[in-house]
Amino acid sequence: MQYENEARVFFTAKSENEGFARLFAAGFLTQLDPTISEMTDVKTAVSEAVTNAIIHGYEEKGGLVELFCGYIGRKIYIEIADTGKGIENIERAREPLYTSKPEMERSGMGFTIMETFMEKVRIESCIGAGTRIFMEKTLAKE
Repeated sequence: MQYENEARVFFTAKSENEGFARLFAAGFLTQLDPTISEMTDVKTAVSEAVTNAIIHGYEEKGGLVELFCGYIGRKIYIEIADTGKGIENIERAREPLYTSKPEMERSGMGFTIMETFMEKVRIESCIGAGTRIFMEKTLAKE
């Protein structure tokens, strides 16, 4: 796909970098002049995806998270990827309130939140090789 503009960053899978990921996505998207609501939606979806990579993908044992942002016109594309353990059952993981970490008091709403705030969410995962989440959203007209 040929994007009009794009940016990619890699960062250590540490909880303190979740805020960095939100700001990176927000900073990149400011050039499209999104509404406050649109920016909040994107930041929330990115936060959930990055948190999933850190907690579930790497089980807080470190690794690298990849964050990609791109756009064509007013349509934004975001990808978050890890090379962690992968998701055994993607359909089960997408169910509201399901969590593979109940001992950590996780809400099990990560994918539901992403799907609520973004128009399209696609997940690719391979056991032992990691997970890549693709998200899309069309911003309101200028």
